[in-house]
Amino acid sequence: MKKLFPSTLPWRRLVLAAVAGLALLGGCATLDEKQREWIFQPSDRTWSGGLAAAQGMEEVWIEYSSRIAGAPVRLHGLWIPAERPNAPVLLYLHGARWDVRGSANRMRRMQELGFSVLGIDYRGFGQSSKALPSEAMAYEDARAAWDWLAARHPQTPRYVFGHSLGGAIAVHLASEVQGAAAGLIVEGSFTSIPDVASSYKWGWLPVGPLITQRFDAADRIAKLKVPVLVVHGSDDRVISPELGRALFERAPEPKRFVLVEGGSHHNTNAVGQGQYREALAALFGLQATP
Repeated sequence: MKKLFPSTLPWRRLVLAAVAGLALLGGCATLDEKQREWIFQPSDRTWSGGLAAAQGMEEVWIEYSSRIAGAPVRLHGLWIPAERPNAPVLLYLHGARWDVRGSANRMRRMQELGFSVLGIDYRGFGQSSKALPSEAMAYEDARAAWDWLAARHPQTPRYVFGHSLGGAIAVHLASEVQGAAAGLIVEGSFTSIPDVASSYKWGWLPVGPLITQRFDAADRIAKLKVPVLVVHGSDDRVISPELGRALFERAPEPKRFVLVEGGSHHNTNAVGQGQYREALAALFGLQATP
């Protein structure tokens, strides 16, 4: 058995970079850029299963003007409508490393649970505008995608879903649009990047103050006024289930925590499909497509 999953390596490098940063004077910009590279791992690639699952999905383009960059932005996304008319819509926010096609299987499973699903790539991923992503930029991209979805489905219940790093982005978005969001779903996510760093065996190192991309989901989720579903795999070796549980504990009612036995960071959505169906019905009153 490997000691580390490939996805854990950026978090390890983040801590090492932060430790090295203690010895640097005036190196904050470089440290920030390295953290952004290692946290997001932006890519225009995906894995072979994602390529197959994305076949037949409709491509969409979202254009808006970024206040952060002061320039036009073009986001690429994939859209898969539900079979049932007037089905709720779901904005899917993916995690690090792969582009949106890497989440196509998860998107299809959410569609099977009764949603029309839009998944988007942040800047720096896939065919979206080229840039080194940052926490603030990802938040801005997610909001642009939400506004695009809301303009096309103004009378339809709209939900936010985030996996892994996308979970923290989803929490932030839900805190901005909670008057319009029907609910929030996060899978395999965490309370904050400093907490993720602390969860590893070298977590005693004092790197917290050096982390610029903090993704403080715990602080934001505590202020939500929408139903929250938190899902985590019991065998997740990338993001500890304890961090998912801690995020859930910070959320106000109504809420539900689902621990999927045998679920990893990558397959919880598949292994826990039945538990998802039950939780969606109990928390949101949603029924899957027969």
